[in-house]
Amino acid sequence: MKSPFETFLMPLSTLMFGFLSALLLPAPWFGLALTRRLVEMFHLEDIGQLYTLVFCLWFLLLGAVEFYIVRFIYVRFIRP
Repeated sequence: MKSPFETFLMPLSTLMFGFLSALLLPAPWFGLALTRRLVEMFHLEDIGQLYTLVFCLWFLLLGAVEFYIVRFIYVRFIRP
């Protein structure tokens, strides 16, 4: 059974790893034509609004992947 502290740390560490990804890894870049098409398709105000959504989703996804990699290493090799 997981401790309450470990349950609390799971979403917190995902956000932390997402923030670290924001500093280390570049976000995806769409071409200008695709960017305009996505803005029209999702009925957004401007390109800045689209990239705010893209950055949030990209870094949360990277944070989740990094969390599970670090968790796997911890469970497999470090924790007795």
